Amino acid sequence: MDIRETHLPGIGKKFRISSRGGDVLIVVVHDDGRRECYMQTDQDDDFEPVFSLDDDEARLLASILGGMQYKPRALENIEMVLDDLIIEWYRVEPGYRCVHHSIGELDVRRRSGASVLAVVERGGHKHISPGPDLVLTEEALLIVAGERSQQKAFRDILKSGCE
Repeated sequence: MDIRETHLPGIGKKFRISSRGGDVLIVVVHDDGRRECYMQTDQDDDFEPVFSLDDDEARLLASILGGMQYKPRALENIEMVLDDLIIEWYRVEPGYRCVHHSIGELDVRRRSGASVLAVVERGGHKHISPGPDLVLTEEALLIVAGERSQQKAFRDILKSGCE
């Protein structure tokens, strides 16, 4: 994927996004928060408007595209590797002993070294950068950062709880 950014004086910024598949999308982010999206219709750089979003709508779309609203089952254990840092998604399965315990009670940071970046509860309520008081619930989706050994230790904490 190739992304090119252009400053548009008095308007905002334009992002030209070329996908690996050859599609080209233009996103204009206005200084007032609006976003306009255009799709290339032919090789002559003709672009058709696709949609326009206000700031709240754009952030919701970003959360959908980023997997915060729904993540396909095939991607449940996807890893994004940045040097030794891995970001993984975990579903709190029924029977996991971490249920009804807070992140602090589980002593996640000390026991695993991993950091919980976000928690999305079954009803869709999101906790970004949750504190130690957040209690884990069944079916919650946890986004966790850490090295491979820290991720393994974190997964063990989910299953075993406070043991």
